[in-house]
Order: sequence, then structure tokens, then C-alpha cells
Amino acid sequence: MRGRLAAGLAALLLVVIAIGAFFHIRRNDASSAPAPRPPSERPSLMLLTTLPLMFPNHFELNAPAPLALKALQSRYHIIPISVADADELDHRRLLLMAQPQAQPAEALVDLDNWVRAGGHVLLLADPALEWPSDHPLGSLLRPPFAFADTGLLAHWGLGLDAPDRQGQAKRVADDRQIRTQSPGNLIATGSDCSIDGDGFIARCSIGSGKVIVIADADFLNADSRQGSDSNLDVLLFELERLEH
Repeated sequence: MRGRLAAGLAALLLVVIAIGAFFHIRRNDASSAPAPRPPSERPSLMLLTTLPLMFPNHFELNAPAPLALKALQSRYHIIPISVADADELDHRRLLLMAQPQAQPAEALVDLDNWVRAGGHVLLLADPALEWPSDHPLGSLLRPPFAFADTGLLAHWGLGLDAPDRQGQAKRVADDRQIRTQSPGNLIATGSDCSIDGDGFIARCSIGSGKVIVIADADFLNADSRQGSDSNLDVLLFELERLEH
């Protein structure tokens, strides 16, 4: 009798474990990335970047869209902008700046005022970009090798250091492993920002707004062999944080 009872309990325990594992796997699968949205439910996302996301290095009618752009378009209505000034920022709330060119002084003031009034921005600031480009050095079409910081990060209470060594690297963000190239290191110099991922990400509360800074932009190059499926998940998760 005791033997049958013990066997029954053991079988029941195995069933419970199996059911728990099943739902754990399903939960992990479901949370692997924010789900695509129907077009009518996609909020506007301003995009300011020098990276070949909206436009490839060479204009080709049949060129496939980069994976990063496809991921963004699955959840947002993308609005490309060329400068972060008041005319572009007004009446919108969400901005992605990915390795932008140096902004004019007036635009930096507008951007800071917009954030403090409630704007939310994800800034990819790479101090050692390795994204390949067909444009010659010095071309305005070529992404800058180092993020053109003209005092904005310091104004928000952050410092950005170049990597100790260049080359392939791994970082962890949102419990996901990122594969990238030569990421930098962020340091909080004030009380408005917290640092995560061993200096990879800074999350800041600036006035009524929010700022997330990632010390890398190469991780967006998911089309390269160095990329990872988790890379774009992290991008979408960080943008989702800014929506709330």
C-alpha cells in the first residue's frame, strides 16, 4: 500500500513539474520580444540617425530593409528627422537617436527642454563605431566613428568612456546577451541616472521626461554575422520602457 502511494505521489510530482516547465517555456517564448502591433496601434517614433537604416549605403530600389528597421516598423510609425530641434520635436513624445551627427547648439537646447517637459528619448551613443560604410572619411553621409558629444551627456549627469580594447564583445541587457563590437562604458556623474549592464546602459529621469542611453550602436547591425537575435529584442524592450 505504501509503495503504491509513494509511486502515485512521485507520478503526480512529475506531472506538476512537467506542467510547470511547459508554462515556463511558453512564458519565456512569449516574452522573447515585444509583439508586433497592428498598424493602427503603432505610436509615432521619431528616428534621428546616421546609420544606414532608412536608406542603404547605395540607393537600390530592391534593397531589403535592414532587420533593425523591420523590427522598429513592426511596432512603431517611423518618422525620420534630420535635427532634434523644436520644430521636429513638438507634439511628439518618443525619439530614437542612433549615432547622430553633432547637433547644433540651438537644437541641443530644444532637445533638453523637450525632455524636461516630458519627452522620452533612447540615445545610442557609440564611442567606437565599427559599422562598415561605403562613404569616404569626412563625408556627412558616413556615421561618425565616435558619438559627437557636445556636452549633452554631462548636462544629463553622464560620462561616456571609450572601450579598453576594440573587437567583438558581449554584454547583458534586459536579461539578454548582446553580441556587438567595441561597446563603450557609461558612468553616472549625478543623481538622475542609474547604470545597468556593467556600464552598457544608463536610465535617467530628467525633469518630467526619461532618457535611456546605450553605450553602443553596432548592436543594431543585426544583419551582420556578429549580431544576435537578442540584440533587437533589447532595442524594442528599451523603447517599450520609454512608452510608460
